[in-house]
Amino acid sequence: MITGPVKSRPRGFTLLEVVIALGLLALLVGMVFSTARSSLVLGNTIVESQNEEMLHQAFIELLQQRFSALPGNTRFDLKAQDSGAHYLSDLTLQNVPLGFTWGGQARIAKTVQLSTVKRRSGYIDVVLRYYEDEILPDSAATFGKSSIASKEPFAEIVLLTDVAYFEWRVLDGRSMEWGYDWDQQGLMPLQVELTLAVGAKGEEIRHVFWLPPKVDPQVFMRQMMQSAPNPPVP
Repeated sequence: MITGPVKSRPRGFTLLEVVIALGLLALLVGMVFSTARSSLVLGNTIVESQNEEMLHQAFIELLQQRFSALPGNTRFDLKAQDSGAHYLSDLTLQNVPLGFTWGGQARIAKTVQLSTVKRRSGYIDVVLRYYEDEILPDSAATFGKSSIASKEPFAEIVLLTDVAYFEWRVLDGRSMEWGYDWDQQGLMPLQVELTLAVGAKGEEIRHVFWLPPKVDPQVFMRQMMQSAPNPPVP
């Protein structure tokens, strides 16, 4: 008896196979999204770290330029106080005229002040203030007037936020001793050291600035006038 070839019936997927395939697909898609999310978070973290590093570097360079360009008659004043968790400070540079535009108007600041302000979050902000007049006690512009507490800056800029600590030290070139305050009129420290850290896990940044000695222009002119020969009496 001759029989013809047996035709195989088309076989479809069973329900179990479909469920397994869908489960594997869902697992694969989840792994892809998890990897993409991790890569995105890592990329954002790297960008934020680079931006913070650039900001800190720009802040150090700003201080470096400011200290190196101080005129000889600059009055340098540093005050620090212990507020418990932080040392708050006011670094005042007087007789440093700066011209710029603020609020659409041309302004000139004779005094700049770099201050630390404590926030409710427990961190501190570093604030740069501009004053039109001399604000330190015993200055010519403040003689007979109220103290610095009544003076208000005409411009204020927050340079750094969420700072864990921000501490100054100054080196007296005569005694070669470090201190945390400076109120010697007519003299400037030889070096200024800054130690700071931003955020709870921020790395400590320590930088030393040199203050090159410069001649006070008023003293120089006075010496020139004294050394000039007297005109002959007719």
